[in-house]
Amino acid sequence: MTTAYEHLQKRKRIWTPVAVTAGSLKPGGEDVVRRGLALRSLEMPVGEFISQAMKGDLPEEAGCLQLLKSNVDDEIKHDQALNFAAAAHGVTERLDAEGARITKAWLELDRHPVLKAVVLERSVFFVLLPILRFLGDTGLRTTSADISRDEQVHVAANTLVCQALGLPFDDQLNALRRATVGWMLQSLKGEAKDKHLSQNFWMNCSDGLYYRGKAEGLSETRSARVPAFFETANQDLPQYA
Repeated sequence: MTTAYEHLQKRKRIWTPVAVTAGSLKPGGEDVVRRGLALRSLEMPVGEFISQAMKGDLPEEAGCLQLLKSNVDDEIKHDQALNFAAAAHGVTERLDAEGARITKAWLELDRHPVLKAVVLERSVFFVLLPILRFLGDTGLRTTSADISRDEQVHVAANTLVCQALGLPFDDQLNALRRATVGWMLQSLKGEAKDKHLSQNFWMNCSDGLYYRGKAEGLSETRSARVPAFFETANQDLPQYA
């Protein structure tokens, strides 16, 4: 019988990060996009969290260890893809330094590594990636879509591990999660006519993902427009195996 971990492994699709060109960002969302890209420094630590966890106790179900190893490899691709995007959009050294300080706070937080990974992926990355889609350009939408497919598998796998090990969320994790998302959103007003330029909208999405594992406001991402090949520069197209 196929385990949940083996089923998740079969959902994966091989893809290759590609350099992207900078197009037009949504007016009013430029700072949010660049701050989001500055948080790319969290990608490799998430992989490190999972690598640390593989040295300790894990569920003994078939496919668990193989899937987690595969997820670590995914984080390397995510880091490459987001570095390409950050270079194209000119993320400043100041923002990168602030992103690095946030990453340091996550690294220093004394919690089980899989628990930190699932909170980051579920309620920070699942807000960051739609931001790149709705406020970004063609290259960022492609990058967001590719990484999002991987992250769906990662969150499902890490949630299973946390449940099996009985790892609960807590106030300190929640506070760091909100501080991280709040830093990314700080240039936005609380409310705006365009919900994608509303700080409250995105924070509510993060809250919903953290507490309930879903964000009703992001349901449209399932059918969000994907750019057609004929209107996209070659270097902004995904490369699949």
